[in-house]
Amino acid sequence: MDTRRKAVFFDRDGVLNEDDGYVHQMRKLRWVKGAREIVAELTKAGFLLFVVTNQSGVARGYFTEETVRQLHREMNEEFQKWGGHITEFFYCPHLPGAPLPAYDQVCSCRKPAPGMILRALATYGIDKDRAVLFGDGKRDVEAAENAGIRGFLFPGGDIEAFVREKLAGRFTIG
Repeated sequence: MDTRRKAVFFDRDGVLNEDDGYVHQMRKLRWVKGAREIVAELTKAGFLLFVVTNQSGVARGYFTEETVRQLHREMNEEFQKWGGHITEFFYCPHLPGAPLPAYDQVCSCRKPAPGMILRALATYGIDKDRAVLFGDGKRDVEAAENAGIRGFLFPGGDIEAFVREKLAGRFTIG
């Protein structure tokens, strides 16, 4: 039996939840079709699951880092109701040229930089050959490539069906 750790990384907005512009409240969050189901399936199949998301709304002053963390806690509570669990949510609050000086910086975490992914790989001892990312933008796939893992561009629709299709033959998920 292969005991190397396997992981799936998800961008958040546009992949797990609809990208309705600076989503920061659970009551306004709309799930992408199949999101809760695929998180549950992958959890049950033994994957470590991560969210890696740029959250420039913090740098723009639209909401705080605590607001982001609270939304992530509430999202995980919802995933748990379905039998799933996100191992850790990583977010980048930075934005070069941001109106809030504390966040006006070039960093290693803002995608397409690979910082969030590399941190998870190192922290959790994940084998790069057993890790993939699903994102809805070019910068997501570039971040995956920059981290040395496979990235898939989600075109929208049913994320559960898309993940199953892309992982078929690579991993057993249920």
